[in-house]
Amino acid sequence: MRGLNGQSLSGRGPLVLTSAGTVVLVGTVLFAVGCSTGGTGLRDGGPARTESVAKTGPPPPAPSAAASAAGKPAKKVDPVALLKADPKVSAEVKRDLKPCTGKEYPVDVSYGKLTGGSAVDIVVNVLSCADALGRGSYVYRADGGTYENVFSDEQPPVYAEIDRGALVVNKPVYGKSDALAYPSGEDVITYRWSGEMFTEQDRVHSDYSNVVDGGVAPAPAVTK
Repeated sequence: MRGLNGQSLSGRGPLVLTSAGTVVLVGTVLFAVGCSTGGTGLRDGGPARTESVAKTGPPPPAPSAAASAAGKPAKKVDPVALLKADPKVSAEVKRDLKPCTGKEYPVDVSYGKLTGGSAVDIVVNVLSCADALGRGSYVYRADGGTYENVFSDEQPPVYAEIDRGALVVNKPVYGKSDALAYPSGEDVITYRWSGEMFTEQDRVHSDYSNVVDGGVAPAPAVTK
């Protein structure tokens, strides 16, 4: 279950071309790297803006083909076709797997190494269109020219991610009176590949405060 923007600022003075052909930056330069305030903590930070800068000397060497291919699949897969052709995906998930708008399906896909094979593995999360809650999480392992479903969790809300070679599954916990944005807690479960299947390695449960926006925060604890 998850399942949102940063900003960088820069100011620069005029550029002056000297008699030696060197570009000199005149004025005051202000750099603010990684500044972010008021973020939600979820996918915070967005893509950084880039600017072209004049440099002398030869351009840096292009990355090798091996480096470029590291951690990337030979080709992207169609996650919707993968799910619909998978007999392990429930009929309910398949029935509700429809575009939210236009041709955009509520599906997140991640590629990475999880099962120790030479090919990358694929993690697919199916979300709901209305509230983006995780409906199901799946891991596919390359097997020749096909993909095998080696992990499924269809107990919503659920959201799976790849974290340094481990499969991490996040499951918010809701009480009867909890608002969608404020679950009572969360279970974070870490799985690792044992050679034939994923086995649970760690589980962390967190209980959250029931104080929400507009509520009254409890008095801070006093240490004596």
